[in-house]
Amino acid sequence: MPTSPHSPPSQPPTDQGARSAHSVRGLHSLPLTLARAHLRRRRTQNLSTVLGIAVGVMVLIAALSLTNGFTGALVQATLRASPHLSLSRYTPGGTDAKMEAELASNRAVTAWTPFLADKGLLTRPAGDGRGAGVDFATLFGVGAQAGRVLALPDEESKKLASLKPGEVLLGSALAQNLGAFEGQSLRLLNSTLRRSSLKVAGVFRSGNYLIDSQYAFVPLSSLQAIQNAPGRITGYQARLRDPDAAPQVGDALTRNLPYASLPWQSLYGSLLDQLKLQKQVIGFVVFLIVIVAAFGIANVLTLTVFEKTQEIAILRAMGASRRDISLAFVWQGAALGAAGLLLGNLLGLLISAYFTVRPFQIPGDLYFITALPVQVKVADLLWVNALGISTTLLAALLPARRAAGIEPARIIR
Repeated sequence: MPTSPHSPPSQPPTDQGARSAHSVRGLHSLPLTLARAHLRRRRTQNLSTVLGIAVGVMVLIAALSLTNGFTGALVQATLRASPHLSLSRYTPGGTDAKMEAELASNRAVTAWTPFLADKGLLTRPAGDGRGAGVDFATLFGVGAQAGRVLALPDEESKKLASLKPGEVLLGSALAQNLGAFEGQSLRLLNSTLRRSSLKVAGVFRSGNYLIDSQYAFVPLSSLQAIQNAPGRITGYQARLRDPDAAPQVGDALTRNLPYASLPWQSLYGSLLDQLKLQKQVIGFVVFLIVIVAAFGIANVLTLTVFEKTQEIAILRAMGASRRDISLAFVWQGAALGAAGLLLGNLLGLLISAYFTVRPFQIPGDLYFITALPVQVKVADLLWVNALGISTTLLAALLPARRAAGIEPARIIR
């Protein structure tokens, strides 16, 4: 085809376009390239930073797991000798056929029993060279189904279910305070100032010192006789398939009946609130270690910015954008943070596994339980890692912004 006289002469092909495309691809990978180069140069400082984050995360995971285990063990020990749900009548009276029908038909209820509650002063007479033993107790008169309502060990549940008139089953700490043994006779002065005698049928141990030092179980008929109130009951105690559903089940059972519902969460509400607050305080205090380690990341990146000021200015002059320079330091901080989190998670889970095999022993008379179990929750792990990576990224932002703000013309001049 003939060429127009006004057309520019054809130029030979060059590789300028190819070089331009290669330059663009190189700039796109520039942040990762710079991050890898910086990480390789300061290995000792990077390692110390990673270890600092790992130690903080490890301690945080271990502390939260031990706190979860303590809370779970205490709740479990408490529910061994306490019902999941108590239903108390507004006015004292005898057994209630309507309530018993509701309990029997409710699929959430696995066992129930009528009960009568009282308080009294138990006394072991002096003898055999020992002084008298005296202590206050909360008495529960229970029926034959009490062994199924409570979750005591099998042998103790059998004793509870087979209590004979005039017998009492004492908490282990209460029996120790009284100096009472199986077969001994005790004297009782109840809240109505009536006196009676009880024979110790045995002891039970729930694992919660507060319960073991205060509770005592007697047959329902015996406590009714002591109060001179034949047939009277305080209400009903129930065990549920799901203890956490106690408030909802209680509301359903008492909706049309004159009863007050007392789920175990309300009975031990202050204890649960204290444990929740304790976990929050421990988590916050230990998380300060992670924050201190995050400052290590900020220090490493800040030193890198000062050392690489001229190189950064040259890169900016060659076409690297502020975003590329900023991302390079963010990637570096993210890599250090991720390495610290991975190592910290591994160490934290290993420590939790160790304490699972060999629980930490604690004095039961002071902390209610004798061993500190471990309970690792996925929600805690997610929370720790999300907070950890967020903190490390925030620590990397300030040096990244400082690097991105370098003016190449001023530095090169």
